[in-house]
Amino acid sequence: MEFWTSLASLMGVWAFCQSLLHAVIPPELRFASLKLFQRLFNWCSTYCYYDITEIDGVNTNELYNAAQLYLSTTAAASVTGSRLSLTRAVNSSAVTFGLANNDRLVDVFRGVPVVWEHVVTQRQSQTFSWRPLPEEKRGFTIRIKKQDKALILDSYLDHIMDKASEIRRKNQDRFLYTNSRGGSLDSRGHPWESVPFKHPSTFDTLAMDPIRKQAIKDDLDDFTTGQTFYQTTGRAWKRGYLLYGPPGTGKSSMIAAMANHLSYDIYDLELTEVHHNSELRKLLMKTSSKSIIVIEDIDCSINLTNRKKTAAASGRSHHEMGSPPDMRGGAAEEGGNSITLSGLLNFTDGLWSCCGSERIFVFTTNHVEKLDPALLRSGRMDMHIFMSYCSFPALLILLKNYLGFSEGDLDEAVVRELGEVIDKAEMTPADVSEVLIKNRRDRDKAVGELLGELNARAVKKRESVGLMKERNEVEEEEEEQEKRALESPKQGCDELQEESNCEKGEGDDSEKPN
Repeated sequence: MEFWTSLASLMGVWAFCQSLLHAVIPPELRFASLKLFQRLFNWCSTYCYYDITEIDGVNTNELYNAAQLYLSTTAAASVTGSRLSLTRAVNSSAVTFGLANNDRLVDVFRGVPVVWEHVVTQRQSQTFSWRPLPEEKRGFTIRIKKQDKALILDSYLDHIMDKASEIRRKNQDRFLYTNSRGGSLDSRGHPWESVPFKHPSTFDTLAMDPIRKQAIKDDLDDFTTGQTFYQTTGRAWKRGYLLYGPPGTGKSSMIAAMANHLSYDIYDLELTEVHHNSELRKLLMKTSSKSIIVIEDIDCSINLTNRKKTAAASGRSHHEMGSPPDMRGGAAEEGGNSITLSGLLNFTDGLWSCCGSERIFVFTTNHVEKLDPALLRSGRMDMHIFMSYCSFPALLILLKNYLGFSEGDLDEAVVRELGEVIDKAEMTPADVSEVLIKNRRDRDKAVGELLGELNARAVKKRESVGLMKERNEVEEEEEEQEKRALESPKQGCDELQEESNCEKGEGDDSEKPN
């Protein structure tokens, strides 16, 4: 009882002293004393503090949003408390972690510890505002040592912004754009229409030799991280890929795997819907950075075949008709399409291709020999990727994807037989996948039917090669006979001419006088 009485007396004395100080000491002096005390405290402390508020005046602080997204990558492992906040943004398929109210975590940047605290307080009564503020006042407080101040302000905050942009791009849903609307614009004046891109293909599921896949992945990674290199060398930050090979070898799956690996959007350019070079340039200007621009089956879209062959053929026909040839490289298309080869080259490698950055051009074709050499050179199609028939490493990937076979699950004799026949059969990954899909409920049956199909195709291929060889031999023999037939009358005429000359010579000798 005496303790509480003494405590109440002390509190009363303190309240009296406080009221006396407020009455005697002016507010300006009190404010100056408080500022002096804070300065002394900061001078003696080895730490410095920085506040990142959610709202800066009436505008949203982008650094706050970036920090919130950045901390989501380390919150699950570094948070000291037992409570986390979970968020899922619009157009996002990923759930991100975050700091709960008034909780903290420690992040390490280049060996320097940075203490983050999420401060949430109730906002005082608001005055009239055109933009109502949230009831809670949220922000982050950073605590670092004074000696690390330069590193944090110069590099750490930029690192947070870059990392947040990368996380936002990976979490956000990607889109597949197309221009197949006959050149019309939407309500916002955009020539592209889009749908969510949900293709599940990845480099792990792609049926291709692992060494070649790794080389393509490394090239893509070097491109995405090579902004400084491209600026230093004076090159536009873009890259071109040519995918060529028979149908069904996975060219479209390769494009989807590239998009999923880089988290890029895809612009599927339909050249038959573009009528002029100027329209092609406008489409390019409306594409975004960090995107893949795809032109599939470029040899079938418009007449952009080899100019030398086209010019030679058209030159002969026009020479016979008495008119000059059209040297535009297939510019005049039926239906009013007037895209020229030079317009497409400027689209991929000209000045207009630099209107943007970090873009990839991908061309696909089944007949690379039909393309003009100007399209194939470096700078337009930098990396040529041959999508071949299903090889043995690709077959093992398909068996793992569709049937769940791991290394060592198959019998060695079956593996040996598959390895011997796969190259001879020339079967596309699409055909192999179809056989496995039909029998995926019975793995042994699927392997047996696949082996039978491969052997049947190998026999058919061998027979067709034999027939082709026999046909070539017959054609060569016929050509040889025709050649001999053409040479035989000439030899007969030469012999007759020699006999005639001999008889004429003898007659002349007999008529000579003695």
